Amino acid sequence: MTLSGIHVPLITPFAADGEIAFDALEDLARAALDDGASGLVALGTTAEVATLAEEERRAVIEVCGRVCRERGATLTVGAGSADTRSTAEALRALKGEADAALVTVPAFVRPSEAGVLAHFTALAEQTPVPLVVYNIPYRTGQSVGAATLRRLGELPMVAGVKHAVGGVDLDTVALLADPPEGFAVLAGDDPFLSALLALGASGGILASAHLRTGEFAELFRAWRAGEVEHARALGHRLSLMSAAMFAEPNPTVLKGVLHAQGRIPTADVRLPLVPASRASVEAALRML
Repeated sequence: MTLSGIHVPLITPFAADGEIAFDALEDLARAALDDGASGLVALGTTAEVATLAEEERRAVIEVCGRVCRERGATLTVGAGSADTRSTAEALRALKGEADAALVTVPAFVRPSEAGVLAHFTALAEQTPVPLVVYNIPYRTGQSVGAATLRRLGELPMVAGVKHAVGGVDLDTVALLADPPEGFAVLAGDDPFLSALLALGASGGILASAHLRTGEFAELFRAWRAGEVEHARALGHRLSLMSAAMFAEPNPTVLKGVLHAQGRIPTADVRLPLVPASRASVEAALRML
């Protein structure tokens, strides 16, 4: 499959009783797609997936899948863990439920890059859906270089990478200069979306795109069309807004903003996260 455009990794909204507010989740999903997103990501980090029970995860996939099918949009689902066997089991369960799976580079274990390659090679042989490698070294403790990412991109069931290395480093430039054919490089650090699009990225998976989704989609279109001045100015504005959303751990500020806008019933998060401070939420609202 080909992945491009803006994909929104949905939060999990909670009601006052602590249960998932599924009506609000559905409204967020519909709004993102109606405003120009190419797809949704369910059960990503932004969804507080580690705090969700298995039955809650299944229900989130059902809601997001239904909305994506109605809109003809791509649904990517976060799946797996640091263990190859259990990740393969999680992937097999996505058959018929998702268009792609977002699979993080093994965290905490910190295998060598050869181990990372072997991990995804084994998964590619067993998965019923295309894989998006989630390269996020500041969470996993494992950096994956451009050469290894290219080799991953050559695997038949690997569709792309969510590239979130905390900036635009040499590996980022090298990968985008010569990516494997059909391998989507998706920006995963919201403030650097415009920079990666300028270098040729295929799009982005961006929590900030819950807000001003249409402008993020317009930024993608502008860079693709070569409208450099417009894209640069819009990219600067969206980067500053995105940075404000990450003043405290994701998705706490974003939830505070969405609640202030009346789009979710509470700004609650589940422990070990705690709600964002009023100052951070107000600062983010001013950026909007």
